[in-house]
Amino acid sequence: MRRILKVLVILVVLVLLGVGAALGYLFLGLPKSMPPSAVKVARTPEQVARGAYLANHVTVCLDCHSGHDNTRYANPVVDGTQGQGGETFGHKDGFPGEIHIPNITPAGLAQWSDGEVMRAMTSGISRDGHPLFPLMPYPVYAELSQGDAEAVVAYLRTLPARGTVAPPSTLDFPLSLIVRTIPTPATLRTDTPQPGSPDYGRYMATIAGCQFCHTPEDKGKQLPGMEFAGGHDFGTVKSANITPDELTGIGGWTKEAFIARFHTYANGSAPIAAGDHNTVMPWLMFAGMKDEDLAAIYDYLRTVKPVKHAVEKWPAKEEKAAG
Repeated sequence: MRRILKVLVILVVLVLLGVGAALGYLFLGLPKSMPPSAVKVARTPEQVARGAYLANHVTVCLDCHSGHDNTRYANPVVDGTQGQGGETFGHKDGFPGEIHIPNITPAGLAQWSDGEVMRAMTSGISRDGHPLFPLMPYPVYAELSQGDAEAVVAYLRTLPARGTVAPPSTLDFPLSLIVRTIPTPATLRTDTPQPGSPDYGRYMATIAGCQFCHTPEDKGKQLPGMEFAGGHDFGTVKSANITPDELTGIGGWTKEAFIARFHTYANGSAPIAAGDHNTVMPWLMFAGMKDEDLAAIYDYLRTVKPVKHAVEKWPAKEEKAAG
């Protein structure tokens, strides 16, 4: 009997040591990080202008980090709130916790170095070392060139300072632990593809988040073979299929129609009537993208694998109506 108890005690100790080692690794060894770079962004007029274009019309950083008019289609950014953050995505929106969007104006980033901002943006590591929930699309921004990442930071430093302070975000267990395994140190490309180069369309589509938003996921992982096929669930709406499939994608769209679709909301959007559907697609921000960049994205999307995948954009409302 004593021998059995001794064995059980040893097993319990080993289990506790294993659990302790695992927790120690999670909290001390993760997230994987590297020190922020010592880069100091120059903030030349040209760099700030490039950053303004990217942050407002391509990477659309200011879409998430601003206030929105949710009474109008595509939830346009409210003028005077750019960069202040403050909105919350929580359980009511289908999120596993309460994610509060931080202030990225000079007031919110006053204590951050340029390297710390770039590390958060491209690797998902905050200034104090905690991991960011990948609602922040740092896997997308990890594909930025060094020059474009610096341009975004240069622009953010020029925003009017706003005093909004977001509370810390909280995640439900076990995601609160799993999130520590997600960030990966980014190595930014040294060159920015030039318009007309073979890589330009892929680059612009990537940093604009086309694949990020238009690929369905299972437990946070993109489904292999379904890239750009739509069906990413945003809670109230699912993204469209943008592969060149003729029946369920955009295979029948001309380049002119593709560009025109983005410019539809260049002058604003209409109010949402009671019972009408809305979208999370930031049409009003993308409406400011240059024609040559939209054309490059269109050309790139024509090269991806066509996937026959019909997406029911608003299944929840339609099921409710049918019931």
